[in-house]
Amino acid sequence: MKNVLNLFDFSQKINYRNEILAGLTVAMTMIPESLSFAILAGFPPLVGLYAAFIAGLITAIFGGRPGMVSGGAGATVVVLIALMRSNGLEYVFAAVALAGVIQILIGLFKFSKFIRLVPQPVMYGFVNGLAVIIFMSQLEQFKFTSGGESFWLQGGPLFIMLALVALTVAIVVFFPRITKKIPASLVAIIVVFLVVIIFNIDTKTVQDIASIEGGFPPFHIPNIPFTWKAFQIILPYSLIFAAVGLTEGLLTLNLVDEMTGTRGNGNRECIAQGSSNIANGFFYGMGGCPMIAQTLVNLSAGSRARLSGIIAALTILLIILFGAPIIGRLPMAALVGVMIMVALGTFEWASFKIITKMPRHDIFIGILVAVITVLLHNLALAVLIGVIISALVFAWESAKRIRARTHIDVDGVKHYEIYGPLFFGSTMAFSEKFTINDDPEKVIISFKESRITDMSAIDAVNNVTRKYREAGKTVRLQHLSFDCIKLLDNADAVIDVNIVKDPEYLVAIEEIRKSK
Repeated sequence: MKNVLNLFDFSQKINYRNEILAGLTVAMTMIPESLSFAILAGFPPLVGLYAAFIAGLITAIFGGRPGMVSGGAGATVVVLIALMRSNGLEYVFAAVALAGVIQILIGLFKFSKFIRLVPQPVMYGFVNGLAVIIFMSQLEQFKFTSGGESFWLQGGPLFIMLALVALTVAIVVFFPRITKKIPASLVAIIVVFLVVIIFNIDTKTVQDIASIEGGFPPFHIPNIPFTWKAFQIILPYSLIFAAVGLTEGLLTLNLVDEMTGTRGNGNRECIAQGSSNIANGFFYGMGGCPMIAQTLVNLSAGSRARLSGIIAALTILLIILFGAPIIGRLPMAALVGVMIMVALGTFEWASFKIITKMPRHDIFIGILVAVITVLLHNLALAVLIGVIISALVFAWESAKRIRARTHIDVDGVKHYEIYGPLFFGSTMAFSEKFTINDDPEKVIISFKESRITDMSAIDAVNNVTRKYREAGKTVRLQHLSFDCIKLLDNADAVIDVNIVKDPEYLVAIEEIRKSK
């Protein structure tokens, strides 16, 4: 048995009790969420549960790290709503399968490393915005539908719902003081379930959302025409689906890395996600990605291995096949209480403590990402905007750091010692440092404390040296690093240089040739 577990990258030190109980808890929280997302998109309810089973099982076994939970997430479902309304469910399955192929290619080419470009303020904003979304989504359970319209609960039903939610929260908070061997979330769900059954309390249950009874996910090939036109229809949705899924997945992976002090494998996660989405497309699932809320439920329940994710996926399948009548009676109040505690645990409360110590632009970026996440429910867009703004701020701040120190030596040669990175943002300030007309006949520009980083920098150096040459003066570029020399050498069509060794400094020197 242990050899089989090791084949799937299990740790040999597994707390089986924690893993099994955590898996059961995760399954209970995934069912109503998967149903809600499927109904929101106009899919048959079972499509959401099939996605939870398929994605959960494949990524639990082959994913980038233990402890992560995948399923039919809202971030990816939102992408498919327009396609569902315009072309139908079969096109959705085809788009999900194609998105899986794209995700596998990203993993194979090792592009997951670009998640490192996400700055900490963006992570704070992302996590805080997500916590608000998780909390706000629970408010929908305080509504009922009548005549196609939703209304807030009032009177007795509202007070019953609030009381049961409060009981769930109290158990989650105080039960760990008694023992931590059993997940408090699972205990809360069972206790509230028993209270509702024993006292015959009339309250909203899982079966009020939709029926969860069905069979094993059926295999079928998406029934769409295999034409260029059909490919053009699904490709944009597949690209967005793949990007959103991987963004949320890799951010979840980073979050779990920080919480557990371990390191996951982003490229492996991309391949596992892609494989699960291909399977979803051919087995009647709506696709998905790692679910942060369920992942946090899993970790808070004590899981640190892959077994809990497998248990959760298999539990969902067993419930679909045999347990629908029982789970259908599960009170939504218990699940709402658990998810509220997850939202509170997800929020980075430490961000309030350090907000006065952070740079103003980091504060702005964090708040902006959180607001976009909450208002648009588009995690990928929020992160992308945050990364772009962070990059622009970094470029602006770096551009202001370019400076030059000058002196004339005993031989009458003027030295320019450049400090700071030379790139597109600092080229103008760099050019303004030189007094070409007033300088002596020989000039040395030292890049010992600087770097030439891009084409704009090369062009700026070329313009400066050209102006010196036109003025009949000689310029040497000194103390260039190897990567700078290589960059200039590759751009020889732009700058006519001759690279030689400086015997005194043992560094590279480039002499600008005089035009013949």
